[in-house]
Formats: sequence, structure tokens, C-alpha cells
Amino acid sequence: MKGGRGLTVAAFVLLVLFWSSTFTAMKIGLSDAPPILFAGMRGVIGGAAVVLLAFLRGGRPDLRRSWPVYAWLALFNVVLFLGLQSVAMAYLPSGTAAILIYLQPILTGLLSWPLLGEPLGPAKLAGLLLGFCGIVAVSLGGFSGTVSATGIAFAAASAVAWALGTVYFKRTQERVPMLWTIALQFLAGGVILTVAGLFVDSFAAVSWTGSFVASLLYSAVLGTAMAWLLWLALVRAGEASKVAAYVFFVPLVSIVIGNIVLDEPLRPSLLLGAALVVSGIYLVNRAPRGEKGVEG
Repeated sequence: MKGGRGLTVAAFVLLVLFWSSTFTAMKIGLSDAPPILFAGMRGVIGGAAVVLLAFLRGGRPDLRRSWPVYAWLALFNVVLFLGLQSVAMAYLPSGTAAILIYLQPILTGLLSWPLLGEPLGPAKLAGLLLGFCGIVAVSLGGFSGTVSATGIAFAAASAVAWALGTVYFKRTQERVPMLWTIALQFLAGGVILTVAGLFVDSFAAVSWTGSFVASLLYSAVLGTAMAWLLWLALVRAGEASKVAAYVFFVPLVSIVIGNIVLDEPLRPSLLLGAALVVSGIYLVNRAPRGEKGVEG
């Protein structure tokens, strides 16, 4: 990413804050709307928020040549990831859902080795495993009570979809302009999810309270449009597995926010998990001796 390491760190901090707080916002919004409809409206609004910027600075979308790329990204990152995420959130506490969904960095790191040819040396592998252990340590506290098996399955499936979408974008990033990539995948995927949601429910099932509107707009504008602008810019700038490792912070911060706003339990296992996650991120991003580190 242009602008140096300081700008990259700032982008990661904002990304973590946007995505971690969005889990709490979604949990609030889903108390007033069915999950598929919520995901669809979030996608449409988030995509529309990027359209104007894409018209001004995004170049040409070149739909005739690039529509398959947009279609696959819409499938992985919106229809499957966003849809399954919202359904999982309807069954799970926000922190528990975040833990499971953020298995994505592990899956991205593993898939980037055979599909992108990114190196998977001992330090990176150890870092990914430490990060995974950190998520497990946090989840041990979250899973001490009764947890929905359906919610776990949907959350894990959403992590797989997101990992596939991240790797696919990294492979095709030179073929599509980034702004149009975000705008079109969320508009198209949001429309599909909204139509699918209307087959199951109707807009009459939505309670248009002030808290619902606020949570929907927050999830769409900050948690979708702004966060994905940052996310794809960071993925484009660095190795997908290294970039993905940083988002291990999201479930940790999400648990804290969920505790403060929703009174979800904050357990001592979070401290152990945080230590393992930070260690894992360091190992994944540590440059081999004699080489420069990843540039921001």
C-alpha cells in the first residue's frame, strides 16, 4: 500500500475496528430483521456506497471481459460469506460467531500455498498454528455453555467461502479495478440475497426501529463499504496469507465490544488467546533473515 508502513498500520487498525464492531451492530440489527434479508440489504447499501466513488475514480468496469470475475467474487464474498455469516449470527453470540468466522486467516494461509504459490515456511506455518490455537483458547470460554450446532456449521462455512474469495481475488486482482470489484460484487450479491430472503420472509418481518436502521447503516457503510475498501487494498499490496493473519485481532476485539455493549461474557481465556494470536501474527509476518519485511 502506498504511503509507507504508518499508513498500512492505520489501515489495519481501522479495518479491525470496523469489522469487530460490526458483529455487535449485526447482532442488534438481527433482533429486528430476518438474517438473509438483513444480509441482502447490507450488501445493496454497501455496494451502492462504493458506486459513486467507482464512477469518479474507478476507471471502467469492463463487464464484457471481466463479468466472470465479478460473478465469482459476488458468490464467494457476498452470497455465501455474508449470507452464511448473518444466519450464523442469528444462532450464536457475536463473539462466538466472530471466533469461528475468523478461522478464515488460517484457511487463507493454507490455500495461498498451493493456489498462489506463496511460501509456507516453518515460521509462517508455526505462526498460523499459533493463531489458530489462540482462537481455540478464546473459544473454550465461549463454548462452555450451550452452543447451536447449526450456528457453528454456518459460521465455519462462511469462513471457507471468505477464504476462497480472498484467494480468488488475489489471483485475479490485475484483471479488475478494485473499486468496481467492491461495488459490483456487493450490489449483485446483495440483490441475490434480498430476493432469496423475500422467498423466505417479507419486508413486513422487518421492524424499522431506530436501532435497526442505525445497525444496518453501520454494517453496510463502515462494516462493508469502508472495511472492504481497506481489506482488498491490503490484500492487493501484500501476500494474502500475511494480510489475513492480522485479522486474527477482529474476534478478540469483537469479544470485548460484545461484552461492553451486549453484556456477553468476557472470559480469562481471552488473555491467553490474545497472547497466542499476537505471537502468531509476528511469526507469519517475520521476514526471513537477510530479506526485507513486507512493505506497507
